[in-house]
Amino acid sequence: MKKILVSLIGLIAISFSVYQFNPTVKEIVAITLMNMGEVTEFEVKGHEVHMNGLINTQTYDQFVKLLEKNPKVTTIVEIDMEGSIDDDTMIKLAYFIREKKLNTKLLSHSHINSGAVDLFLAGVERTMENGAHIGVHSWSDGFKDAREFLKNAPEHEQNRKYIEDMLGNDKFYWFTIYAAPADGIHKMTEYEIRKYGLLTR
Repeated sequence: MKKILVSLIGLIAISFSVYQFNPTVKEIVAITLMNMGEVTEFEVKGHEVHMNGLINTQTYDQFVKLLEKNPKVTTIVEIDMEGSIDDDTMIKLAYFIREKKLNTKLLSHSHINSGAVDLFLAGVERTMENGAHIGVHSWSDGFKDAREFLKNAPEHEQNRKYIEDMLGNDKFYWFTIYAAPADGIHKMTEYEIRKYGLLTR
């Protein structure tokens, strides 16, 4: 019994050490916890729905239910969104938005980064007021940034194809992964926003 207890204490100590000193493990635990609740905020204002927060595993179901209750919504206005902690859900939601022929819009004080920028691309009509912030960076699998994979590596395909489906080509995808590392953000210039076709007008 003593041996089992000692082994159990040892296992707990090792697990704690791994959690304490391994940033990847810490990140996985944090993301898992954040995916357990609703962290995306929606507010319907006439034909618009204002969106704040992070995109997580709950966001798709949240939005589908919201649209069922508010079928007159035509435009998603992203306000303050740092990105996505579940890219699979983000992409699923984005294809749903495009299928429903919804528009996306940024106000002058909108501040969107990372996966929130990818979601913005889902709009059939995509508009932005002067002053809005659009920030991009490379994705990471927790060990390597996207730019560290060979260009023909299968790890690129899901995100690359998504960008191609939304914009008609994948140039913006390759731009984002070299614009800034995963732990950084590149604020896009007006020239870059126009060059890569983020806006429809």
